[in-house]
Amino acid sequence: MMRIAMRQARLVTIVTAMMASAITSLTGCSTYAVSRYAVSVENVATLRTMRGQPINVGRFTAKLDDVSSIMCRGVGPIKTPDEESFAEYVRKALISELMMAEVYAATAPVTLTGTVDHADFSSTSGSWQIGLTVVSSNGKSVSIDEQYAFTSSFFGETACNQTAQAFMPAVQDLIKKLVSDQAFKSLVAPPESVATTPGR
Repeated sequence: MMRIAMRQARLVTIVTAMMASAITSLTGCSTYAVSRYAVSVENVATLRTMRGQPINVGRFTAKLDDVSSIMCRGVGPIKTPDEESFAEYVRKALISELMMAEVYAATAPVTLTGTVDHADFSSTSGSWQIGLTVVSSNGKSVSIDEQYAFTSSFFGETACNQTAQAFMPAVQDLIKKLVSDQAFKSLVAPPESVATTPGR
């Protein structure tokens, strides 16, 4: 009876270990998709005050690696919806806002290009950190930084999903900071109207 009990105990241990391994393997294959961008009513309202100053948007790149996914806790990658780079996601988001505000034009006298200086997150503390530098063809530039806080979780699966879902509103707030910055008006001003510094 003792031997049978020991064998049963070993069998239970083996089965439990196999189940745990299978769960870990499946969890490691999870992918967390960022939501498609949705325009912000507030951002559109701000941009509509600039009607009459059409804006074009050129290329956006990343200062470091121009990636389309970032690993979260070793559980699985956080990816953009169309697997474009995070820099391209920000670019398309800005274009969407400009188009909704009816100030986007491919033939505009000024073109904005951008560099995502950094885009990273902490799924533990619950925050996205995104830095962006936008340069205008008129010679002006502005740099902004967004620290977007969200509710995270102790559990990896939940935390990574919440991190992915927080990226879109983080980009909304990033663009809000950009278009609300006083320097943004100088970015979209036609080259001939940009004041130059005397003696230069």
